[in-house]
Amino acid sequence: MSMNHASVHPAEDAPTGGGGIAPREWMKDIEGMPATIGGLVLRSCQLIAAAISLSIMATTSDFSSVTAFCYLVAASGLQGIWSTFMALIDIYALLVKRSLQNQRMVMLFTFGDGITSNLTFAAVCASAGITVFIDNDLGRCSINHCYQFQSATALAFICWFFALPSYLLNLWSLASQ
Repeated sequence: MSMNHASVHPAEDAPTGGGGIAPREWMKDIEGMPATIGGLVLRSCQLIAAAISLSIMATTSDFSSVTAFCYLVAASGLQGIWSTFMALIDIYALLVKRSLQNQRMVMLFTFGDGITSNLTFAAVCASAGITVFIDNDLGRCSINHCYQFQSATALAFICWFFALPSYLLNLWSLASQ
């Protein structure tokens, strides 16, 4: 039974060609998806926030003593590399005026965005818990680099905030194919 049959989708039947198979409708490019200006802006914001978060963490001398901060550095580094790679793909696609609606490409983008955004969110949550513990519970913010840790955590959260729309738009595009 064809998935485009009227019993599955009770709306009117799509016009068919000579072979009886309806032409496949592709989802239109929405700003924020790969190969759009919005997608390039999202990737650039992810890259900038991840790079600043990583550089703030790297300038502190004692981040390596806390596992959550090491995880934040690793997640920010991975997010920065992925965002750079995706921004370069977006720039190339915009220059040659090519759409990236190939199913394999969209699946790669979706899985990559999903993995990096989940890792970044987990690292941000862990780091935020540690910074709250150091500041509020221990009251030792004056002898640690607490404000740098809080700034790096906030920037990594902003990076995740820009990564989430990329992931959701790619997931939507993948589901619509």
